[in-house]
Amino acid sequence: MSGPLTGIVLGSGLGVLAEVVEIHREVAFGEAGLPAAAVPGHAGKFVFGTLGGSPVVLMQGRLHLYEGHSPQQVAAGVRWLARQGVERLVLTNAAGTLNPHFAPGAWMMLADHLNLTAASPLQGAEFIDLTSAYDPQWRAAFRAAAMVQGMTLHEGVYAGLRGPQYETPAEIRMLRTLGADAVGMSTVLETIQARALGLRVAAFSCLTNWAAGMSPAALDHHEVLAAGRQAAQAMVRLLGNGLRESDAPAGSS
Repeated sequence: MSGPLTGIVLGSGLGVLAEVVEIHREVAFGEAGLPAAAVPGHAGKFVFGTLGGSPVVLMQGRLHLYEGHSPQQVAAGVRWLARQGVERLVLTNAAGTLNPHFAPGAWMMLADHLNLTAASPLQGAEFIDLTSAYDPQWRAAFRAAAMVQGMTLHEGVYAGLRGPQYETPAEIRMLRTLGADAVGMSTVLETIQARALGLRVAAFSCLTNWAAGMSPAALDHHEVLAAGRQAAQAMVRLLGNGLRESDAPAGSS
């Protein structure tokens, strides 16, 4: 194995990523002191193993504000990963796309986010700088890896809302005005916690559907899960290639 220990949080429908990891051991959320994951598509366990020769810990599922958890509970998995020695964190999620040029079925790498949850896991802590919340150098490595494998990888701004209801068409128009390219109900609190702990962060949205008002189709969580599973294979390759790219010594090929 080579490179630093990487944590990877798997969003809705993306648990199949665990199938390509050479598993060493598993730890249920309960064993780690976390509440059980209750949302369909979230297994609720940590998986230690290797991916493309790099040591990883998968967080298979996550906790959400809309389940009734506090911001501190939502970010508890990130703190647990940091205690295991994780130095960098990849966050994945399923999101609705607001950008007419980012069609469903593709992936978007987060360049920035809008925290519209009115919450933070850092209450009572010191101020932290989020100017480069999503590590520019790591993003460049994933951008290069996507180009090599011929994968369409958009980059944009993710709006994190509390949920659990999907947004109204009026809310989607507001989010587009604010500069959002995708919208979901996770990720932003985990990013804030990870940066407070000094972890490097990269994040990816699986664009599973058009946001409300951009298509006549109704929004359905089962379709979100199905779209995530279909797009997961491209992310499997990107993660493996991207981790190798970022682990390679400078000047190597």
